[in-house]
Amino acid sequence: MPKLPIYMDNHATTPVDPRVLETMLPYFSEKFGNAASRNHSFGWEAEEAVDRARGQIAQLINAKPKEIIFTSGATESDNLAIKGVVEFYKEKGDHIVTCVTEHKAVLDSCRALERAGKAMVTYLPVDKYGMVDPDDVRKALTDRTVLISIMYANNEVGTIHPIAEIGRIAHERGVVFHCDAVQAAGKIPVDVDRDHIDLLALSAHKIYGPKGVGALYVRAKGPRVRISPQMDGGGHERGMRSGTLNVTGIVGLGKACEVAGAVMAEENRRLLDLRDKLQAGIFERLDEVYLNGHPTERLPGNLNVSFAYVEGESLLMGLNDVAVSSGSACTSATLEPSYVIRALGVGDELAHSSIRFGLGRFNTEAEVDFVTDRVTREVRRLREMSPLYEMAREGIDLKSVQWKAE
Repeated sequence: MPKLPIYMDNHATTPVDPRVLETMLPYFSEKFGNAASRNHSFGWEAEEAVDRARGQIAQLINAKPKEIIFTSGATESDNLAIKGVVEFYKEKGDHIVTCVTEHKAVLDSCRALERAGKAMVTYLPVDKYGMVDPDDVRKALTDRTVLISIMYANNEVGTIHPIAEIGRIAHERGVVFHCDAVQAAGKIPVDVDRDHIDLLALSAHKIYGPKGVGALYVRAKGPRVRISPQMDGGGHERGMRSGTLNVTGIVGLGKACEVAGAVMAEENRRLLDLRDKLQAGIFERLDEVYLNGHPTERLPGNLNVSFAYVEGESLLMGLNDVAVSSGSACTSATLEPSYVIRALGVGDELAHSSIRFGLGRFNTEAEVDFVTDRVTREVRRLREMSPLYEMAREGIDLKSVQWKAE
């Protein structure tokens, strides 16, 4: 019997890896200097730690240390990238190409620019697996396009986009390519040169680092990318992001990237085995369950399933000893069905019944067995109370039923 409750929501956040915590601890008390204090040893020590972290992050994504800009997290990185490009290149154009299943940090940044009259945005559709077509990206480009923003891997359904192909299209047309790689960096191989990425956002707390710290990769050459700062005061981070650096968090982000790079291949094999075991267990024991996202081009730890004739929120409440989610943590306050699932062409009923399982570094086979059993029993319990499920099992076509209004 595994220890309860079981955490399987690793796309929302991850626990801090003990190796990361150990590296961070001295910077809370003993090594507390400000990295911008360049006239004494405390500041030099902090600056050295920050530089080391830049190198660790750069190595993970095949960048140069000087191309790493520290932020408070990927939401800020996305805002800085998108708004910064539109502002800097406003004489060249004002058109953005993105996709309907992007994280809210990207979609809301684009909509803010639209409302302010600073940009026109094309929101590309995705196919039934949640993947954007590179040809759609190419066709959407105009002479006014200054930015393409496509995420590396989707945070809800785990689908991995054809990033290298999209990046090649961007560079052929001289358009800046921004990629929200929060769910991908540290989990699957990401290479900014191979993938032709100009701006890349990542966050520590998705890869077993601390919350409240992230980074933005900004390409220095081939081509050199420029962005206008969105925060003023002090000119930190090569003038792109002012503010005293969160040295402790940055140290943690650097170490998290180092660990991720070292264990990625082995961890991916293990997570894929656990994910496939969980998927097979659920699909073998239950009928009317549907996979959301691409069957193979998907993050190793992601499993998003719709359980027909079950309300997702009711299922979550029934699974009170298992932490899973019904969508992105950033939109969990709303009762609307997931906009990502609906974009795949899934109807509202099935969209409302979708559950995301996010397997991570510290999940075990025993936990997978327990969760499989708990989910199966809870879905069966809820379906026993569903007259629609009974009607469907009897072969009644629910779409043809004429419901009588009282």
